[in-house]
Amino acid sequence: MLKEKMLKALNEQIVKEFYSSYLYLQMAAWFEARTMPGFANWMKVQAQEESAHAMIFFNYVNERGGGIELGAIDKPECKFESALDVYEKVAAHEELVTESINNLMDIAFELKDYATKGRLDWFVDEQVEEEANAAEIIGRLKMAGSQGEALLMLDKEYAARTFVMPAPLAGTTA
Repeated sequence: MLKEKMLKALNEQIVKEFYSSYLYLQMAAWFEARTMPGFANWMKVQAQEESAHAMIFFNYVNERGGGIELGAIDKPECKFESALDVYEKVAAHEELVTESINNLMDIAFELKDYATKGRLDWFVDEQVEEEANAAEIIGRLKMAGSQGEALLMLDKEYAARTFVMPAPLAGTTA
């Protein structure tokens, strides 16, 4: 059974993960409005990943006998200056998510909740990957600058990204 402090924090994290999905869908819409379907695809896949992360927490809370309390999802930002601006906001957002995961880990240690700590280990590793992905794309966008050919090449590359079910959800109905 989850202790109340951990249950509250996990329920809050579920909302944060769904917000992340919502944010990335908004970013996908921004790219689609600018005829950048590859970048839009990258964001849609990212939105799927974030929804899957929310479901990992959702399933975990249920497995541990906790009650789910979904909160409201805030409206995401929808105005961006450029593709680079979008990904700089992605990087900043992922840093906030990392901080949130680290706070969950702090609570798990404080409460000696080693089962939750074990589940959170996957998210710690995932956040390293998320931040690295954003940094790589920012670097590529800075290199491309405003060169249309380079942006088209990146757009084509990101059109190939596909969603892969995260390991903690494999074999579940999500």
